[in-house]
Amino acid sequence: MPDGQGVTVISVGVTSVPEPAPEVRGLPVPPAEPRRAARMVVLGDSTAVGLGDPLPRRGGWRGVGPLVAAALGVGEEGYLNLSFTGARMKCVRIDQLPAALAHRPDVAVLVAGMNDTLRPDFDPDRIAEDLTEIVRAFAAVGTTVLPVRFHDHSKVFRLPQSLKRALSARVVELNDAIDQVVEAEGIACLDLDALPGAYDLTAWSVDRLHPSELGHRMLARGFTSLLAEAGFAVPEPVGLTCSGGVEPSTAGHLGWLVAKGVPWLWRRGREFLPYAAVIMWRSFRGHAG
Repeated sequence: MPDGQGVTVISVGVTSVPEPAPEVRGLPVPPAEPRRAARMVVLGDSTAVGLGDPLPRRGGWRGVGPLVAAALGVGEEGYLNLSFTGARMKCVRIDQLPAALAHRPDVAVLVAGMNDTLRPDFDPDRIAEDLTEIVRAFAAVGTTVLPVRFHDHSKVFRLPQSLKRALSARVVELNDAIDQVVEAEGIACLDLDALPGAYDLTAWSVDRLHPSELGHRMLARGFTSLLAEAGFAVPEPVGLTCSGGVEPSTAGHLGWLVAKGVPWLWRRGREFLPYAAVIMWRSFRGHAG
């Protein structure tokens, strides 16, 4: 460069490029404005029916469904409960799903699978297939569906040790099937085993099979927490203070056990015992070896 020639310096501004937002797996990223659910459906078994949370005066059951609906602000015209006692996962697919889809719900709550564990034809693969069909059918109409994975019910239901081991083993298989579908379909799921207070006896009714009013409130709070994470508005959060139900009496407990509980346990016990005997035999052989 010749001596004395001026040098012009050009200043160039540099605009930083923002890094891409991290990918969030599982629940969708909530929108800026929470979405209001106008229509909701409940599917499943006797827990979904509301057993354990009786209503005063007119009778019947309340339970997790109406509690979730009230929290979301879903009115009577938008609420539909298709569940029935004894329902298995295939019952939900065959008997409940068509009417649920016709309702065009924003939200679907599903509690099913435990009845399958007490039957001699228990088949985790079939349960996974049924649940997959249910989830995909709801996804096709834009419904957010929330199933549950289960707690170890042998910890709250009084059974002989051998039957406890048998029931625990089946719950593990059931949860594996549910986990498989949840992972494959990318949906959220309420984990009852991780629900705070799930094993407290106050969360269970006298039969130790169905949640008490407190237990139903805990379920409803769990579901609405997941829905809030998914971007739904929850204008009336579920409280854990019991109100609006019937406080069960000792006479009521005894009446239920005689009229309903013992006959049910006898029927299901006869179906479950052959499987429990296999578990006992395997355990015996393991100790003998």
